[in-house]
Order: sequence, then structure tokens, then C-alpha cells
Amino acid sequence: MEEVKLFRTWSSPFALRVVWALKLKGVEYETIYEDLANKSSLLLKYNPVHKKVPVLLHNGTPICESLVILEYIDDTWNKTTPLLPKDPLARATTRFWAKFNDEQLAPSVFNAYTSQGVEQEEAKAPALKNLEIVETQLKGKKFFSGETIGFLDLAFGWIANYLEIFEETSGIKLLDEERFPLIMLWKDNFYNIPIIKESWPDREKLVTKFKVMREYFLSVKASK
Repeated sequence: MEEVKLFRTWSSPFALRVVWALKLKGVEYETIYEDLANKSSLLLKYNPVHKKVPVLLHNGTPICESLVILEYIDDTWNKTTPLLPKDPLARATTRFWAKFNDEQLAPSVFNAYTSQGVEQEEAKAPALKNLEIVETQLKGKKFFSGETIGFLDLAFGWIANYLEIFEETSGIKLLDEERFPLIMLWKDNFYNIPIIKESWPDREKLVTKFKVMREYFLSVKASK
């Protein structure tokens, strides 16, 4: 019998990608919740380089980094619900946009969320520019991956919930239907898929957490 364990925190959008992938594939797994302020010896053992979640443990072997884990899940349990396209060019393009999310879009939004005043207004520009780029990837498509959800939808999945939390807890406004109609439509379609919807963390808890997190980052910036 296979042993599948997922080390995660309750609020991590990166770990949530892995939860979605496992559920879409119908893979049974055990969840091990981590406190990143007091990391377990197992987490440090299985991810000694980055010392963070998520970590997927499959039959005793750890796989780290959420996008890498998604590919591993797709390759290992490939009989149902493929996440990546088969065509090599399409796969490469998918990887490109997933990397764009993790290295450009998400950091730009996070920077705006952890800023205030004039600095926040300045930080909005790159975040909006990146969202405009993402908007173009949805032209003529219901999901980033086409008519059904796939790898890119899981990568961009945080937009469907966490971006609104960032907006509420920081007072910044990024998404609106006039400027980003395709993202807004995708957001509703993705959010309400049963497997996705049932996995979202409690909204009130997220708001509380991200309010505290923002105050922390603001205080760190102020002390520099």
C-alpha cells in the first residue's frame, strides 16, 4: 500500500496547490500540519535546504517545492485527470507561465500588500501590469488550461481567494470586472469547483492571519 503524506500549514496557498492536485487525482494522503515558528524535526529532515512547506512524502521519499510536487503527482498518478498537456511545447509554455506566477506576479502583489501610503501606490503599478499579462492568457478559454482545469489553474489558483484577502487586509484594490473581466470570470469558475471550494481555509481565520502578517512586514520595513 502506498504511503502519501503532505507536510503543510493550514494557510499556505502553495500547499493548497498540492491538496487540489491530490484530490483531483483521487490520491489518499495524510496531512501533517506544521508550525513554521516551531518547525518539526521531520520537516527539517525532509526539506533541509529550504526548511519550508509543502513537502510531499511518497513511500518515504520527500519531494519539495509546490510546482515540482505538482509535476511529480501528474507523472506518478497519470491515469486520471492529467494536469500537464502531452505536447512538449504546450508543457514548456505551461511551465513558463507557472514560473511567471511564482517569480513575478505573486511577489509583485505581495509587495503591494505589505506596503502603505505612497509606497503602496507605487507598488500597485507592477502588480497591475502583471495581472494584465495574466488576463491575456485567458482569451478564448474558460480556464488557463482550456475547457477543464489543469496545472496552470492550480498555479494561479491563489488569485481566486487570497488576492481578495490581500486587498481586504491592506486596503489596496487590484482586481475589478472592468479591467480584468476574464480573470474575474475564471475566478468564479475555478473557486466554485467542488474539490476546490471544499479545500479553502476558513475566511475569517485567513483575514486575521494576513492582518497580523502585514503588520509584521510593515514593522520590519519601518525598522530598516
